[in-house]
Amino acid sequence: MERMIEAENLCKSFGPIQAVDNVSFQMEEGDVLGFMGPNGAGKTTTMKMLTCFCPPDSGTATVTGHDVREAPVKVRENVGYLAENAPAYEEMTPAGFLNFICDARGLDGTERDDAINRVAQSCAISDVMYQPIGTLSRGYRRRVGLAQALVHDPPVLILDEPTDGLDPNQKNDVRELLSDIAADKSILISTHILEEVDAICNRMIIIHQGRLLVDTTPGDLRDEKGKDLDAVFRELTMGEPETTAAEV
Repeated sequence: MERMIEAENLCKSFGPIQAVDNVSFQMEEGDVLGFMGPNGAGKTTTMKMLTCFCPPDSGTATVTGHDVREAPVKVRENVGYLAENAPAYEEMTPAGFLNFICDARGLDGTERDDAINRVAQSCAISDVMYQPIGTLSRGYRRRVGLAQALVHDPPVLILDEPTDGLDPNQKNDVRELLSDIAADKSILISTHILEEVDAICNRMIIIHQGRLLVDTTPGDLRDEKGKDLDAVFRELTMGEPETTAAEV
């Protein structure tokens, strides 16, 4: 299988705070990786390095073979990114916002129309496409954010808390969507929901205080520890961190 993401010894600090400390992992096509850790563990900072929003202090990372330092435009072309607090213009409608994203992505004509129709249906936002984003519920805003990450059909998805703010039925819909599209993509999902990792991820990583503690499958971790994933997560991360990395 094709190597889609490769991170090697990534480090990032903010003043005295070591947010990410020598994190290394790889992802191949078809991987759905649950990226887990307590608040301040370094998840969002790692994702921002992989999506070229902030450079690593040291270490290397490539996405679809493109280096995040040397070829950031190519990396962004191949990534769909949903940030933790995804920005959107509140006065825009979802239709207008997705057209704006298509402008940035270079999608025109029939390709643009097909892409917007596809994500509107798959993210279940067709009914609110012409309603100002500022009037939408948190759940709908999250789905609009997911739609913009998917609109250019990228081979790599990096999603920070994609089901945050969704009700149980909406969470299930998003999980089914990600499962359906996972075969030919590489999907990195930051989440606090262990049930979500169990449901859709074939691998999981746990980081704490910026350091990678676990890189395995949910089933193997459960079998190795002889406990459910909640208990294992608490066991590995319940200590008070020496320093807290701000996840910005």
